[in-house]
Amino acid sequence: MRTTTLEFAKRAAILVALIPLPFLVWYLRYFLLVLVGALLVAMLLQLASEPFVRWCRLSEGLALAFAGIVILLVIATGGYLFGTQLASELQDVLSRADSAAKTIADELQRSQLGRITLSHLKGGSFSVTDILENLTKVSARLLEAVIFTVASGVYIASQPALYRRGTAQLFPLSQRRLVEETIDDIGRGLRLWLLGQAIQMCLIGTFSAIAVWLIGLPSPLALGAIAGLAEFIPYLGPVIASIPAILVAMTSGFYPALWTIVAYVIIHQIEGNVIVPMVQRRLVFIPPAVLLLSIVVVTEIFGAIGIIFAAPITVIIFVAIKKLYVRASLGQDTELPGEEAG
Repeated sequence: MRTTTLEFAKRAAILVALIPLPFLVWYLRYFLLVLVGALLVAMLLQLASEPFVRWCRLSEGLALAFAGIVILLVIATGGYLFGTQLASELQDVLSRADSAAKTIADELQRSQLGRITLSHLKGGSFSVTDILENLTKVSARLLEAVIFTVASGVYIASQPALYRRGTAQLFPLSQRRLVEETIDDIGRGLRLWLLGQAIQMCLIGTFSAIAVWLIGLPSPLALGAIAGLAEFIPYLGPVIASIPAILVAMTSGFYPALWTIVAYVIIHQIEGNVIVPMVQRRLVFIPPAVLLLSIVVVTEIFGAIGIIFAAPITVIIFVAIKKLYVRASLGQDTELPGEEAG
């Protein structure tokens, strides 16, 4: 048996060595991103299934099925009620933002400094529509990745013990218990982080939609949705979300743009000083500098798409280091996410 396993390992190593290095690197990056996405899908399903297990006394399998149905119904209902309006508002936001960007480019062309700035930009102009057109070029590959991610997440959520045990078997027998505990700790950390992000996304999206509606900007639903979704990217997301809102406001005049800037600054001050500390104190706290540096590193490794997964990847590495290095290797006491609640 050992000989057969050794021969198989040798043949596998030879096959890997024959694969071109750029393709191997691309495949590993793709696999890791899909894996992280699948873990997030599994955590989302488990979060949605917990009320059915706790309050309805259903089995885990049946609770997961109900959770999946509820998530699909929520998405379908939201699409039916707001899909047409949201799509129309997003198109309006895109059109207005692109118009404002072109106006800014024309104004910059009138000064020497502005022309120097524009000379460093592709084509010498801003175009929001061009950016979206470039994004849609990878839509087929993105759809493929989403299908693989969701399917893998469903399988992991339905049989977590199987995949935990299978991963632990890749390590020596003496380390398997520690590996399984670490996987459980990482899963708990991701689940708590995802819950915290969902709370922040809902609050910021709602606050932003109300704020731009009070200011009188068009398409408040779309701008609120953009702000809520951008919250998934820590620190950089709010900046990204404010750009289309400010561009849309500029098409309505100076004062709407000024009030929009003030509103977004106030919202994100509330977020940074009230919402985030309150959520992180109860769920998962990662030092801001660590998270910012990880965003830079992950984006450098995985490209622009990696910024979406920078935070969950940081949670995984952060929990693993605290568990395996600080606690297991150094023997120091350190708190892991959810231990007090558990």
